[in-house]
Amino acid sequence: MSQPTQPTQPTQRHRADICDSDLLLLQNKAWAQAMVGRDARYFARLSDTQSPKFLWIGCADSRVAADTITGTQPGQLFVHRNIANVVVHTDLNLLSVLAYAVEVLEVEHVIVCGHHGCGGVKAAMTQRDYGLLNKWLLNIKEVYAHHIEELEAVPAGKPREDRLCELNAVSQLQNLAKTLIIQKAWNERGGPFLHAWVYDLGDGVLHQLDSLGPDHQVASPFRLDMPEEG
Repeated sequence: MSQPTQPTQPTQRHRADICDSDLLLLQNKAWAQAMVGRDARYFARLSDTQSPKFLWIGCADSRVAADTITGTQPGQLFVHRNIANVVVHTDLNLLSVLAYAVEVLEVEHVIVCGHHGCGGVKAAMTQRDYGLLNKWLLNIKEVYAHHIEELEAVPAGKPREDRLCELNAVSQLQNLAKTLIIQKAWNERGGPFLHAWVYDLGDGVLHQLDSLGPDHQVASPFRLDMPEEG
């Protein structure tokens, strides 16, 4: 009969990781106490309902925290993040968030925000094999290929990478306008407005690149028939 396995002793690295996660919990408690100290009913109101005006579709990059860089508070932004802020028509995760934000919360604005220095964009500009990520990066590579002449006229390195970050955000904005969710909302309630932004990691400033509203004419191959009123 085999001897029972002895529990593995945590390594120094493991203990450090536990301490790091414990620190997050402690910081959360301090934050919660501070918020209650400023407003005793803060969490009571926040837990009752949410009515954000904005849906933020951003990059998963840890340096681009939507609420921090926009100076907003919990309850003001509905957020979806993925690698390189891509809008893919087969991504049920994103489409579910978009449907809930537009149809249930009735947000007034949808923002696609890219950022300079995006690792996903940089990876898409190479021929390196990233395994499973290849399928995701293909969406950005298609933007690169579509704008190849413009991009090759931009100096290689950071200027070209940053320009593709901008073009990618605008391309994802156009993808939003092709969805039934957006076209139906435009037809039924005249909203939301769509925006493509880019965040500059170098100075912390957001820049608007493009915007679309209910009067936008979606290209005919992507335009969907809407039921006539009455």
